[in-house]
Amino acid sequence: MSATSVTAGTSIESVYVSALDLFSIGIGPSSSHTVGPMRAGADFARRAAALPGLTRVRVQLYGSLSATGHGHGTPDAAVAGLAGAQPETCDPDAVRGAWGRLNDDSHLLVDDTVDVPFTRDDVVLNAPSSGLRHPNTMVLQAWTDGEAPAEPALEETYLSVGGGFIERVSEQGSGETGDNGTPTGPGFRTAAELLALCTDGRSVADVAWAAECARRDPDEVTAGLDAIWAAMRTCVDAGLHTDGVLPGRLHVPRRAAAMRRRLEDDPASAVDAWLHVYALAVNEENAGGGRVVTAPTNGAAGIIPAVLHYMWRTTPGATLRDVRTFLLTAAAVGSLIKANASISGAEGGCQAEVGSACAMAAAGFCAVRGGTAAQVENAAEIAVEHHLGLTCDPIGGLVQIPCIERNAVAASTAVTAARLALAGDGSHIVSLDAVIQTMRETGADMNDKYKETSRGGLAVNVVEC
Repeated sequence: MSATSVTAGTSIESVYVSALDLFSIGIGPSSSHTVGPMRAGADFARRAAALPGLTRVRVQLYGSLSATGHGHGTPDAAVAGLAGAQPETCDPDAVRGAWGRLNDDSHLLVDDTVDVPFTRDDVVLNAPSSGLRHPNTMVLQAWTDGEAPAEPALEETYLSVGGGFIERVSEQGSGETGDNGTPTGPGFRTAAELLALCTDGRSVADVAWAAECARRDPDEVTAGLDAIWAAMRTCVDAGLHTDGVLPGRLHVPRRAAAMRRRLEDDPASAVDAWLHVYALAVNEENAGGGRVVTAPTNGAAGIIPAVLHYMWRTTPGATLRDVRTFLLTAAAVGSLIKANASISGAEGGCQAEVGSACAMAAAGFCAVRGGTAAQVENAAEIAVEHHLGLTCDPIGGLVQIPCIERNAVAASTAVTAARLALAGDGSHIVSLDAVIQTMRETGADMNDKYKETSRGGLAVNVVEC
């Protein structure tokens, strides 16, 4: 790949989201409920701290952020963000319990600079409501003289739109995108337009590389991709070597470490068994609030690292170039789904999270195994097609059941989808664009109780222990 490998002979505005943004390093258990609110809190804190005479700040959580906020650590993340913490660099142990440690006499250093009174009641989990701009909505308020019911000196509404991305409502339509910066470069809005750019031997990864280098220096892109892979390896290793019970009232035991020991004791064990263990390791780390890579969400964070590790073990002579090809290809597919459907479980159900990650992993694996652009598109289509309608109904509002095992199953599906695509010539009846459109329509039709609110499905039909 080179920065000049694709000519940008089009004026189409690209939907491509940089791999360095789509794969962001953060903490568990949720990209939309933990990472996004922390980023929103930090963004608001910078603005509030600049107000002369700041006396109070408050967080209002709505929709899914309120319904499953406790289980997803949303209040903790919002408090940490207001104090200036960032998902990429914060201490996960310091974030956990940040809200619960507050009392009636607590204070908070807003943006780590301005001291104000701040109690547990300053994070408000509001009752379910309709008419929200997005299912994950939070309103942050600041006062310079007193507090509510007085009019706040500053008020901002943030939407946590999935994958840790946030939008500030006051920016919408202004051309600003906050953390959603999209690089320029070869333009594509659909899979068909992406395939049209893949001529004369150009791959999907080549197109993505050109888009990356239109925004950043090539060395920065390479370093960023390698850092993502390093963070994924660290997360897998941590999960493979940590025993115990996950936090929360379900008391779910960690299994990855014990499974690793059994596989290591059996030299004849199939390498495919490791695929499942890698996924479990990541999602147990995520459920424990550890350091993970949002890929493209935290609830689905185990699929891409698992398939990447599997690729590394099963591809003779695998190199970092293969890893970069995998990640760039996956980013192109994830960008299409994010723009034309959703990667948010609160918006589209788990088809939007696990289905998206499975498609991205299938595309990346297919590309590394020598698949053409058409075969890559086919692999992604197969993966999405067989996740359509998948609901998001976490028991107890925790990213544990069915989320952890679901990642292991989807990792297997991604490899299978890639193999099916590689067995053909890339021609197929249902296009990736068609299944993405179907995902969007299915998500819109899905009852809200099946979209990350824990008000339907397994969340209500399984008695919590």
